Amino acid sequence: MKIICIGRNYAEHAKELNHPVPEEPLIFLKPETALIPRRHPFYIPAFSNEIHHEVELVLRICRPAKKIQAKFAYKYYNAIGIGIDFTARDVQKTCREKGLPWDKAKAFDHSAPVSPDFIPVEAFPDVRNIDFHLTKNGRTVQRGNSGDLQFDFDRIIAYASQYFMLKQGDLIFTGTPAGVGKVAINDVLECFIGNRSMMRLNIK
Repeated sequence: MKIICIGRNYAEHAKELNHPVPEEPLIFLKPETALIPRRHPFYIPAFSNEIHHEVELVLRICRPAKKIQAKFAYKYYNAIGIGIDFTARDVQKTCREKGLPWDKAKAFDHSAPVSPDFIPVEAFPDVRNIDFHLTKNGRTVQRGNSGDLQFDFDRIIAYASQYFMLKQGDLIFTGTPAGVGKVAINDVLECFIGNRSMMRLNIK
């Protein structure tokens, strides 16, 4: 399986990092090793002094898809979860300054924890109006709604399928809202869809 991520998909997040809002989905990949085993903590890697949390809604692909149209995209995902796109912001900054790829800032081991449970799509009255948020040590630090996406779920799936064969079990991180920030040892992160706690993660 693969993890496809969409960058700068919330305008306010792009602005907080002083980046332009992209005119088409900005895609990067994470390997399967970016997932974290259930009930395991996240260990801050030794190569970074500035790991940021980025909470995101995550789509689970349910059937193969290749070069599909956006109007048919709803047939290709069956559940929505939540995840954190951990980013080594200092490493990313250095890579950008040198004009180098920044995979090592995004795709390192355990950089994409995902909720153990996913919610069936049919449980949502409207997938274009899903509230989600992240708390750090009990305080809400990020809050978003799928209605604020620059590129909605259907557009993301259709666009990605032009370049990659999507397979059952693939995950798509759909973008993070404003409020990203640094994590520290002993922090506790908790991810919510609506008022439902989906994942709790200890930082070590």
